[in-house]
Amino acid sequence: MQLMQIRPTEQVCVDQERLALLYTQLGEVGAEDVLCRAMEELALRLSHCKRLHEGQDRAGLRKSVHRLIAIADQIGMALVARVAADVMVCIDDGDDIATAATLSRLIRNGERSLTAIWDLPEITI
Repeated sequence: MQLMQIRPTEQVCVDQERLALLYTQLGEVGAEDVLCRAMEELALRLSHCKRLHEGQDRAGLRKSVHRLIAIADQIGMALVARVAADVMVCIDDGDDIATAATLSRLIRNGERSLTAIWDLPEITI
């Protein structure tokens, strides 16, 4: 019997127009401050979501994921926001298996999206 390990990947992207709007509205210094804070909060919240799930705190997980949606939207991470909304649906449906799978997808995409922002050449954080 041969086991195959599956490593799912999705193309992550950051909404450049959303980021440009932030820079237009807040100026370079203000936008970079908001972006830096949002990225830090997103990274912390992803880690916190994982711990809440491991502790089986569904209400806390739902609250944390809900907040994550707003943060992701603010900095142009539409895929992260959409997957976070999917996690909330799974929690609301009481489907623990789907919640675990979708949360794993959220963490994976969140981490890759954070890396994508760090790698943008025009952003200096």
